[in-house]
Amino acid sequence: MYCVESTHRVEEIIKKSRFIGIIAPCSNEKELIEVLSRLRADYPAASHIAFAYRLNSPKGIVSRFFDAGEPSGTAGKPIFQHLEGKDLINVLLAVVRYFSGIKLGAGGLTRAYGGTAKKVIDGSSIVPYVEYRNIALQIEYNQLQPLDYQLKQLQGEIVKQTFSDKVEVVARLPADHAEAVTAQFAGKQSPD
Repeated sequence: MYCVESTHRVEEIIKKSRFIGIIAPCSNEKELIEVLSRLRADYPAASHIAFAYRLNSPKGIVSRFFDAGEPSGTAGKPIFQHLEGKDLINVLLAVVRYFSGIKLGAGGLTRAYGGTAKKVIDGSSIVPYVEYRNIALQIEYNQLQPLDYQLKQLQGEIVKQTFSDKVEVVARLPADHAEAVTAQFAGKQSPD
């Protein structure tokens, strides 16, 4: 699976209609709703804002596509097919259309929305998807710096720390390394 690093935008004119493709990373439904709200605010005069998304959730991949008033299956589905074909997750891809008055027909709409989706994906920075996990540790003070160093080596970070007789740490790191880091630092603790 793959995801996009940052928001990317492309624009093209097809038979005088303006198509704007926007791809944005979204790790949950709240972020997705915020991005869609921003798009509606940024393009208030748009004729249609069709979109598709794929999100990774504890229940598996959640996906949806929306035609935004275009004939059924001519806008959202072609966008979605490109997301699915590239195995992209945690992403929203929207295509904004400003209608010119020239009808494209069902086939033309499908090609226009799908083509814009393909162009925005091709122009974006795609990276392998890494699932992150939070772990909680209780460590000695002298373990804090080695833990921080280890996490940085693994593209992880300390997200919370509480100091008392020991240091209680919540760390975020790639799920593949969570068990090993937990065992490494939990194993070094002295018994109470």
